[in-house]
Amino acid sequence: MLAAGAGSRFGGTKQLATVRGKPLVQHPIDAAAGEVDEVVVVLGHDADAVEAALALPPHARVVRNPRYAEGQASSLAEGLAACSSDSAAAVVLLADQPGIRAEHVRALVRAYREDPRPAAVRLRFRDGPGPALLARRIWPELGELRGDVGARAWLEAHPEAVAWIEIDEPAPPDVDRPEDLERARDGEEPRQGRGSSPLQLGREGLAVEDDRHPESPV
Repeated sequence: MLAAGAGSRFGGTKQLATVRGKPLVQHPIDAAAGEVDEVVVVLGHDADAVEAALALPPHARVVRNPRYAEGQASSLAEGLAACSSDSAAAVVLLADQPGIRAEHVRALVRAYREDPRPAAVRLRFRDGPGPALLARRIWPELGELRGDVGARAWLEAHPEAVAWIEIDEPAPPDVDRPEDLERARDGEEPRQGRGSSPLQLGREGLAVEDDRHPESPV
């Protein structure tokens, strides 16, 4: 989980802003905690204060990115390097997307377990893309990325390597500016697709998959 940014557009350490009773940074940790074998939280800006605010599950740990000012790509590389040597893939979550829920992480994990052939699997909401799961075999390439692009640059450059999971919901908003924070606070109830169950999945065409536990929910 990438939480190293300085929050320049927000005007401060947005990771510590309170959304629905807990720090913004806590939401993706909670979304992933029950779905993966390990949670790696990458900190940078204001790392002491952010780490002090975290409630980490037993299988989570913090790593610090001394190069966080170089952009998100450096935090992605730091996080992947910190993953267990037995990890076959990693789901990448961001600290500023409190609307990402456990069901979304679970969908990525399930898709990868069913078919581990794609190099990446990504959620596609009705109005835009969401988090992705990245297979270990592309981590060296991701480690060569530079700037504030994260995995997005690789995913866009290799569309043939990405399997999509259709999610019949609007994309949860990012919290980039203070006005976005107000929208996130107002979004207490998950926004659902029209007509039926809370999460409607469709498949076109991958959170950490651990080779030691092939039957576990990554």
